[in-house]
Amino acid sequence: MTPDQVGLAEAGDRRRTPGLRRDEVAMLAGVSTDYYVRLEQGRDRHPSEHVLDALASVLRLDLEASAHLFELARPRNKLPPSEQADRVDPDVRRLIDRCDHAVAFVVNRWWDVLAANPLASAFYAGLDGNDNLLRLTFLNPAAREFYRDWEQEARAKVAHLRAVAGAHDDPSLVTLVEELSRASEEFRRIWARHDVQAKTNPSIRFRHRVVGEMTLHYQVFDITGDPGQKLIVGQAAPGSPSERALAALATLVDDRPATRTPRLPADG
Repeated sequence: MTPDQVGLAEAGDRRRTPGLRRDEVAMLAGVSTDYYVRLEQGRDRHPSEHVLDALASVLRLDLEASAHLFELARPRNKLPPSEQADRVDPDVRRLIDRCDHAVAFVVNRWWDVLAANPLASAFYAGLDGNDNLLRLTFLNPAAREFYRDWEQEARAKVAHLRAVAGAHDDPSLVTLVEELSRASEEFRRIWARHDVQAKTNPSIRFRHRVVGEMTLHYQVFDITGDPGQKLIVGQAAPGSPSERALAALATLVDDRPATRTPRLPADG
């Protein structure tokens, strides 16, 4: 948000940093500067809905960012202990194991991979940090080759992390953010954007080290009874080169003798 977007820009107005000043945000939201500073610093934790709505309007937040603002101000529930949240229901494990033609796995809020079917295990095999998709993305140099649109995927994962984190002070989140911040300048840059996005990319382009390029289309399902866990299923378009590449990878993990070896496409 810039001053000229809200009609506050003046000739000769030189600012050391872009965006609105605190007093300008407060004025536009109809609150005192002192009160806004207390909110920003966390010294006042009970803003009214009217104030939150006003701030969302002034900052021109979209629906997801507005929901995130309300969650920061009024967290609904504390997270369950990490060890409890990371238990995957046996029925869910059986379900993903039966997804023979799709990459299927379960993650928690922090992108830890809690369970994966054989095809998903083969898909991510050989990539250091594949137990957590944020570590894989930011700490493994091979990720820039693996994700053909690395910047887009990195931003989406970080924005999703911010969306689900809310105001919850989970030690696992703090540890993960500190680890990534120390080790990755790119993570620090993207984390500092404060983007919020609850949805992940529906389609992701990959360059797999064994079967080559492919595009997978994803569906994400909340797992009832296990807050924070999501079932992620990636499929290739029927009849596409990506489907043939995925089928080729499946033959490498299939215990049954393959009737034929799928021809790999030159392009995914």
